[in-house]
Amino acid sequence: MSNSFKLACIQLSVTSDKAVNLLKAKNKILEASRNGAKVIVLPECFNSPYGTQYFADYAENIPQGESAKALSEVAKEAKAFVVGGSIPEREDSSGKLYNTCLVYDTEGNLIAKHRKVHLFDINIPGKIKFQESETLSPGNSLTQFETDYGKIGIGICYDMRFPEMAMIAARKGCIAMIYPGAFNLTTGPLHWELLQRARAVDNQFFVATCSPARDMSAAYHAWGHSTIVDPNGQILATTEHEEAIIYSDIDVEQIKVIRQSIPVSSQRRFDLYPNIVANK
Repeated sequence: MSNSFKLACIQLSVTSDKAVNLLKAKNKILEASRNGAKVIVLPECFNSPYGTQYFADYAENIPQGESAKALSEVAKEAKAFVVGGSIPEREDSSGKLYNTCLVYDTEGNLIAKHRKVHLFDINIPGKIKFQESETLSPGNSLTQFETDYGKIGIGICYDMRFPEMAMIAARKGCIAMIYPGAFNLTTGPLHWELLQRARAVDNQFFVATCSPARDMSAAYHAWGHSTIVDPNGQILATTEHEEAIIYSDIDVEQIKVIRQSIPVSSQRRFDLYPNIVANK
């Protein structure tokens, strides 16, 4: 395995036209590849507007759907691992809808599928109320995938608030967690950066988030600020709320150095609290 690679997060401006979104995603992925990125991330709901009123209309079957096919083709063309943000998925057998992230390898093979585990059901009085469970079903499994550089874990947006997911990924050997997400203008300023840095420091690995660009004419206003954080909790790359691509060189050896310097992994007191990966 290589000890370093370039990671790119594409903060995409999403429209109501799926074909436009897919073409723009393709062009941005190829741009990131030309700039040396080997792992390329798209935002949550990159092919559709974000909102419970949209999920059913934009939902696709996997892997037959047009978004899945487009991701497969561009991953092969870009010769990169593509973390396809998320799309609304319709399950053939049940008709249930999921918020789903697809990951493709450099040959265009589907190597991972993560259904959002924790649905975004919140109510902050006077600020925002949102209920993904009105239309979506939750996924029931955790997801990691192998790359040429190491294993990487996947979560989607609200999943980032649940530290157990990242802990399990780290203890299973992941070098990073990637979270396509779309925090809003209430929760974004409060917790977006804080949660990423916390997950990184707790687990001494890299964390990356990828948001849609903000569109104040849309029904949902994304915070933006896609970010890449190192195992010390330091920000390697970030942006504001406009469409952008951020890049960072990921040095996998940094994880080893940090874990040797502050050896929390070997100092855990499983005699006092349980090891959450013991039965995983």
